[in-house]
Amino acid sequence: MIYFSAVGMVNALGSQLDEIAANLVARQSPGMQQQDQWLTSKKNIWLGLVSGALPEVPQALACHRSRNNQLLMAALQQIRPQVERAIGKYGKDRVAVVLGTSTSGIAEGEDAVKFSQPEGVFPHEFYYQQQELGDPSQFLSKLLDLGGVAYTLSTACSSSARAIISGQRLIESGLADVALVGGADSLCRMPINGFNSLEALSEGRCTPFAADRDGINIGEAAALILLTREPAAVALLGVGESSDAWHMSAPHPQGEGAEQAMRMALEQADLSSQDVGYINLHGTATEQNDRVEAQVIQRLFAGATPCSSTKHLTGHTLGAAGATEAALGWLILERDLPLPPQDFSMAELDTSLGAFGLLLQPQRLKKPVILSNSFAFGGNNASILLGKP
Repeated sequence: MIYFSAVGMVNALGSQLDEIAANLVARQSPGMQQQDQWLTSKKNIWLGLVSGALPEVPQALACHRSRNNQLLMAALQQIRPQVERAIGKYGKDRVAVVLGTSTSGIAEGEDAVKFSQPEGVFPHEFYYQQQELGDPSQFLSKLLDLGGVAYTLSTACSSSARAIISGQRLIESGLADVALVGGADSLCRMPINGFNSLEALSEGRCTPFAADRDGINIGEAAALILLTREPAAVALLGVGESSDAWHMSAPHPQGEGAEQAMRMALEQADLSSQDVGYINLHGTATEQNDRVEAQVIQRLFAGATPCSSTKHLTGHTLGAAGATEAALGWLILERDLPLPPQDFSMAELDTSLGAFGLLLQPQRLKKPVILSNSFAFGGNNASILLGKP
């Protein structure tokens, strides 16, 4: 069995586990803020920001300087002792690094292009590889002086969930003894304006499963999970993935690929839908995603399993969403936190979705198994099942 031996994360809920746990219970998110400098129209939008100072990338790794990698460093700081112990025990060549991202250092590339327009040259501190999608894993591997497998996945909003799946497989195949998995995405103008062009950004705070839901809030985050075979309080029970390739940006109307991913995770764990105590929904607050996911959850779990989306508290953290939400599931299990309900204080529940188990009030986890869903563009779906071993 593979275990979550250590978890570190930063997101709009906070920059330390204690802060994130307290704000998750209080259902408040200090990082969810209105901003006016991101859209080309200068229109106000809600975003999930990581507040406070971030660690500086060392001078020796200056070619990897990006906010994305700083977010990774902030998450790593929380689990650095456990990571170093694993390196010491198993060796530098036996620790894999698999990360997910959809933006990497694109923000630094945007700044460089803006600088170059009047000057005709890029700034001297800009390196092309800062914005490469493969850079996060290369950076973390160099920072830790590792010699094992290191690669990055970029499958949009399922990226870091697939990084967890890949880490599991590397350990089970014998290619690594330990896998440092997760992901990071930092705010940048390209995806924010891109989602705006798709008319997918919410006018206000996003409201998953509300009758008047109108889109997502984008957020930034990093989450790192140390996967090992050493027994720990929380285990990776099963994983599932599918690619239905229905449409570039819309889910399959019956959610066939999403259901396949969830069923695969349950089968790998040798569990039934009745064994799951909570589902962290993909729940983006777009009309189609919420409708299709609600339909699949009702079909598979018969409305008997408590579920909710936490994206109104973190924003949709894109490539970091899968690892971020799996890490929140770990936090609930590790600290016996109450399950986070869906917030309808500023909106009305969409009753046309039917009864599918959506949490309206906090409650305790009755069965120590959590399913976390991540669905991406192109019908790229991933489900992570974690729980008490």
